[in-house]
Amino acid sequence: MIQTEIGYTTPDTISVRGKNLATELLGHIDFVDMIIFVFYGRLPDPREKAMLNLLLVLTTDHGLTPSAVSARLTYLGAPEALQGAVAAGLLGAGSVFLGNAQNVAEMLRDGAASLSDESSDEAILLRAKELVHEAKAKKSRIVGLGHNIHVDGDPRIPVLIAQSKAHGFFGKHWRLLLAVEQVLSESRRKKLPINAGGGVGAIMAEMNLDPLLGRGVALIGRCAGLIAHVAEERDRPIGLELWDLILQQDPRNVLPE
Repeated sequence: MIQTEIGYTTPDTISVRGKNLATELLGHIDFVDMIIFVFYGRLPDPREKAMLNLLLVLTTDHGLTPSAVSARLTYLGAPEALQGAVAAGLLGAGSVFLGNAQNVAEMLRDGAASLSDESSDEAILLRAKELVHEAKAKKSRIVGLGHNIHVDGDPRIPVLIAQSKAHGFFGKHWRLLLAVEQVLSESRRKKLPINAGGGVGAIMAEMNLDPLLGRGVALIGRCAGLIAHVAEERDRPIGLELWDLILQQDPRNVLPE
């Protein structure tokens, strides 16, 4: 028999994680509660809920990012399909843009496995140096650091750190990421600041939540932002100007119909 533990429907009831959707969930819990409930089968505690709300707000939008541009240009070509435009924006959520919180959380969870929240600064720094050395040996990229605009420091990170401390989610993972930032900045002789994806990944690791949910939270938050971009594109379009800008860079970008 094919079945899922998440939910099922009968002619009389709809069940989600063993709860009656109509009588036990609707009107009793909010959306952030539901995210954790449907994922884990439990409700978040107040500290978890506050941090998840913070992350959803953080990931909703920050301008004409690749996801927003993708959504707008897709809407330009298919204005009848909101879902297509939003999907186009979400499809690029990976290790470079938007989705790297998952990669950061995995890196920190594995990297800090031998550490504790009480580990000395020297031990944390040594582990950070090891991670950087391992990445160089493998010729792999350490994600969660660097920003093309906020070159001197992402203004969101101090807030994320402060909120993490306020809610009891600042420990070995945050400390390790800050140490990695220090090691890389010193080796390159220029600041390589933690970016928002790095901050979200550190928080997910500190909360001991599935790293996959780190990317999921980013997708959920950004989905709301993309709907707003599509609505603005409908009312005050800039998609054609974006396309014209591409053509100005190289006329060979013109493709046959």
